[in-house]
Amino acid sequence: MSDVKSDIQIAREAKMQPINQVLAKINVPDKSTAFSPMGRHIAKINLEYLDTLKDKSEGKLILVTAITPTPAGEGKTTTSVGLNDGLNKIGKKSIVCLREPSLGPSFGMKGGAAGGGYAQVVPMEQINLHFTGDFHAITSAHNLLSALIDNHIYWGNKLDIDLRRIVWKRVMDMNDRSLRSININLGGVANGFPREDGFDITVASEIMAIFCLSNDLKDLEKRIGNITIAYTRDKKPVYAKDLKAHGPMTVLLKDAIRPNVTQTLENNPAIIHGGPFANIAHGCNSVIATKTGLKLADYVVTEAGFGADLGAEKFLDIKCRKSNLKPSCVVIVATIRALKMHGGVAKDDLKNENVEALKKGLVNLERHIENVKKFGLPVAIAVNHFIKDTDSEVKALIDFCENLGVKASLCTHWANGSEGTKELAAHVANLCEKKDAKFNFLYESKTPLFKKIETIAKEIYRADEVIADTKIRDQLKGFEEAGYGELPICVAKTQYSFSTDPNLKGAPTGHALPIREIRLSSGAEFIVVVCGSIMTMPGLPRVPAADSIKLNDKGDIEGLF
Repeated sequence: MSDVKSDIQIAREAKMQPINQVLAKINVPDKSTAFSPMGRHIAKINLEYLDTLKDKSEGKLILVTAITPTPAGEGKTTTSVGLNDGLNKIGKKSIVCLREPSLGPSFGMKGGAAGGGYAQVVPMEQINLHFTGDFHAITSAHNLLSALIDNHIYWGNKLDIDLRRIVWKRVMDMNDRSLRSININLGGVANGFPREDGFDITVASEIMAIFCLSNDLKDLEKRIGNITIAYTRDKKPVYAKDLKAHGPMTVLLKDAIRPNVTQTLENNPAIIHGGPFANIAHGCNSVIATKTGLKLADYVVTEAGFGADLGAEKFLDIKCRKSNLKPSCVVIVATIRALKMHGGVAKDDLKNENVEALKKGLVNLERHIENVKKFGLPVAIAVNHFIKDTDSEVKALIDFCENLGVKASLCTHWANGSEGTKELAAHVANLCEKKDAKFNFLYESKTPLFKKIETIAKEIYRADEVIADTKIRDQLKGFEEAGYGELPICVAKTQYSFSTDPNLKGAPTGHALPIREIRLSSGAEFIVVVCGSIMTMPGLPRVPAADSIKLNDKGDIEGLF
């Protein structure tokens, strides 16, 4: 298969249109009041222009999620781009809304997030590296708050912050396990009071979550002000607004908050904005971006990170709850390769036909279908086709879904672009027009916090119990007494299993959900529940992708994909 082009080759050969021409397709006027070009092929839409769209009707929202990920790959972003191109191909006006890639995975193990094959967003290298600087702005705003905290303590600590109860860590957009737990302010009196601190990755920052859940700049500033940064010696909360931090932090984010527009390989508009991970945060692009798309198009295709147990659940229970968004249908991406891994096949053996292993692994897809239906939404299956998939395997998967009353469409967008998703696009458009969808949340806001955790654990992960010691339970009660009892839950756990054990493939039952710690995100307005061994600052693998990334003699990037 030496004639198969790499993703980066395909991206570099793309015939991109000037961004004003791409925006013209969704009726964004070619005026400086509407958008600001960031080079020839990227633009930021102005908030003032978005204000003029408030009275426009909204399009249909399509959520793309996936089965439980495996090293074989699922192609959720690729399928989101392919579906969007397919909808445009059959005459629908559609926009895809994606998350911005983090530098950590790009130089670590997972790779970028711009799609693949002939279903990509471009310019791919800029998108996967510094893009428009949004993540750098979020990192800077977050660390400004950290600097203000230590500066306040250095100059007398008027707020009586207890150095042992500072809950605000620093962040950076890179995988670096050595920064998880550190000591700071060492070196004598001039450097401040020594204390323990640590780093999370930027995508786990509460600023990232606030950025993605805010409706406008005023909402952003208010939420930043409400961040709980520490507690006093009397255990009373200290907020970012107590340090007057919300003003300057918002200044750093005033341009970043504007949605970014690029294009697919087929020159259809793509909005790429915000990017929290779904295994440690809520895993969705920004509310502003999604609502912008809904005002500008008849259909918006958006993705939620990792499997439906994480990304889709958080999209529906957190993002939709906070923004009044209501999806019209959900697309679950599955690959025969990944399902065979869930059926026990080793990665090196995936090239061989194995219908029995596929059938065994289909329990994973079945559970995700059942879970999504609990939200009252219609489901479609996108079978992301790989070259080695056999006709027998494809038939077994499609027949299985048909017996469940769900249509599975074979999608060849990686090789064929929009031609490969026309069937899926037509089916999804049909599902969106049906009036029988009655979207509902998994739990009510008034449900006690621990009961919310139990509901997610038992209904979505199919755990038998939640393990939480007295300290955790007392913290949850304390949050409720402080007025945070109606906040939704954001579970941080491994993406590789319904359980907290990444080695448990398929659809495990009889397991427990052990809670390691809980964190109050009072600005983002959710409770983070950290389970198992998940880390909010990932490490690099033994052989990181960075080992292969370099500039060649022509000045082109090699090894990124």
